[in-house]
Amino acid sequence: MIFLDYPQGSPEWLQARAGVITASRFADARSRLTKTCKSGKPGDPSTAATRYAWTVAMERVAGKPVDSSFETWQMRRGVDLEPSARMAYEARTGFMVQESGLVLTDDSVFGYSTDGFVEDEGMVEIKCPASCDKLGVIWGHPEEAEAEYIDQINGGLWITGRKWCDLIVYCPWLEPVGKELFIKRIERNDDAIDALAEDMWQFHLLATSYEQVFREKVA
Repeated sequence: MIFLDYPQGSPEWLQARAGVITASRFADARSRLTKTCKSGKPGDPSTAATRYAWTVAMERVAGKPVDSSFETWQMRRGVDLEPSARMAYEARTGFMVQESGLVLTDDSVFGYSTDGFVEDEGMVEIKCPASCDKLGVIWGHPEEAEAEYIDQINGGLWITGRKWCDLIVYCPWLEPVGKELFIKRIERNDDAIDALAEDMWQFHLLATSYEQVFREKVA
């Protein structure tokens, strides 16, 4: 793997991610149309997957970030709360988290922005959602807490080679009831990772076919 020690959100970090299929978008990349969709065939790439593939293709041609998505206040809130979440995790578990940057596969096709490594085999994925219903689901059904983030987490375990990930969900609003910090250990599952890697390679081929459309000479 290739490790780039760039702070998340920095110009260098954004540039290094240009044209890279990143783990934060793996769920979009592998999404497919369902039988209930009114358009398209079941099993075809979803609208989210298609849009992301065109974005990756454009960035590969341009050689720079072109994603026009803006930063919401929820995203800004997550960035602001991440250090507090990390400290709360360290205090609760006794683990020290080593902050880290961007990890790429050897061919630079896929990437994962880590929230931190733990000792030699672990890592953390930090989420600070502002959605009350999402937090309610996490605390009401903790056995399902990782469902929304599992593709990103498995992607991180795949790219980094780590053996486990602690999913951290942090919300200071819940401190009065002692539920400001949720932690769930997710062990490496090679079967799930192999299935994810196959889907991601198919998505890479889709993005490559879109890239060829952009590069094709005009008659």
